[in-house]
Amino acid sequence: MTPFSITSTRSWLPNLQRVVDGLMVSQTLWLAQVLLGQDIHSQTWTVGLVGGILFYLFGEVVGLYHATRSRSPDHELVATTGAWLGALTTLSGIGFLARWSDTFSRSSIIVWFLLAGLCLMLARMVFRACLECLARRGWGVRRTAIAGMNSLGLRVAENTTLHPECGLNFVGFFDDREPERLAKAPDGMPGFMGNIDLLLDLAKTGQIDTVLVTLPMRAESRIRTIMDTLGDSTVSVYIVPDFFVFELLHSRWSDVGGLPVVSVFESPLYGVDGIIKRSIDFFLAVVGVILISPVLAVCAILVRFSGPGPVFFRQKRYGLDGKEIFVWKFRSMRTCDNGPVVKQATKNDPRVTPIGKILRRTSLDELPQLFNVIAGNMSLVGPRPHATAHNEHFRKLIRGYMLRHKVKPGITGLAQVLGSRGETDTVEKMQNRIDLDHRYIREWSLWLDLKILFKTVWVVFNKEAY
Repeated sequence: MTPFSITSTRSWLPNLQRVVDGLMVSQTLWLAQVLLGQDIHSQTWTVGLVGGILFYLFGEVVGLYHATRSRSPDHELVATTGAWLGALTTLSGIGFLARWSDTFSRSSIIVWFLLAGLCLMLARMVFRACLECLARRGWGVRRTAIAGMNSLGLRVAENTTLHPECGLNFVGFFDDREPERLAKAPDGMPGFMGNIDLLLDLAKTGQIDTVLVTLPMRAESRIRTIMDTLGDSTVSVYIVPDFFVFELLHSRWSDVGGLPVVSVFESPLYGVDGIIKRSIDFFLAVVGVILISPVLAVCAILVRFSGPGPVFFRQKRYGLDGKEIFVWKFRSMRTCDNGPVVKQATKNDPRVTPIGKILRRTSLDELPQLFNVIAGNMSLVGPRPHATAHNEHFRKLIRGYMLRHKVKPGITGLAQVLGSRGETDTVEKMQNRIDLDHRYIREWSLWLDLKILFKTVWVVFNKEAY
């Protein structure tokens, strides 16, 4: 079953935390200089502002502003420390190039680091303590019932328990169906309370504040009956759409001219997230090309003398939104298939040259794709691009195959680090890879990209490709 996850565009708490964090970082530099008796100058505000922006960016990387189900105070403090260390390290590099280091003393930077870190952690602890205190006192907490004791209702009840920041206190299920048709609530979760008439009575007497209707969309008559019944009370009513019938891909709420809509198939890389990912891709790819340029030169020479044929092999593949791109690789075969029929490489493939075997085993043949990343038609991390012929073949056999092209293809991806690397000679193998590609798009974050990059190094040195 596809995970049910829709991002609300109206969450105010993360935005408030972003503002507070930015103020903490920028203002503590001024405070550090005041405490040390140093002069305040214009660069103080510039460096403070840049530091706040960098902390926000690194906070997004480590998921500091993403609500999680199991985030503990320790995890939040570690994430805050990591984001601040990353921001200050980057700022130090920028300061060295911009000669900011000539303006600020070493003592002011140390005090700023300690003071800002302490204030950021205290702010997070105060946020958490305030929310818990308000929840215990019942402020902002709504007694919530679920109309519809089915699998969707159980999932919603679980979410209300795991996300106390939503301010919903789940009290139980209500349903008019026969008891044998009701889903079973797990241990520790409030269970079946009664029928819809009882729910109306509780709503009228003020014992229920909110009702979540989790009936399937096909049960239109039952939903209308419940809505008509609850219309005789002042209870707040929400309908939870039964989106489990769809294969959701990074879904989120939006609106079209004020009309609410929910995306079913969507890319996670719009807006700021896309800009950040592209910036990181470009920076790391340029640095990578510079650092490994000797390796690229040696590989090119070896390929050139391995036999007749070009040094580089360009193959048509599908990129973002299914548009054709040319993917670069070092030539590792005696043939360069690039037509309507492309045979995948197999173990001990006679087409692979002796030098090609080494390049493929170490994945060095993929290094020229760094130029694809710099050009912007590939990313460091994303679903691996397949030959056009393979796309056309498998899109007819695998449901949702083309959805993997909602993001840019990558040099490495989640499928490659979780065992779906190499030949896909059966539909089942390709299906496993596509499932992991879809999972990557649904769960995408910059932190996930970093984990995949680190795991790729391990996979390359411990598993052979052919």
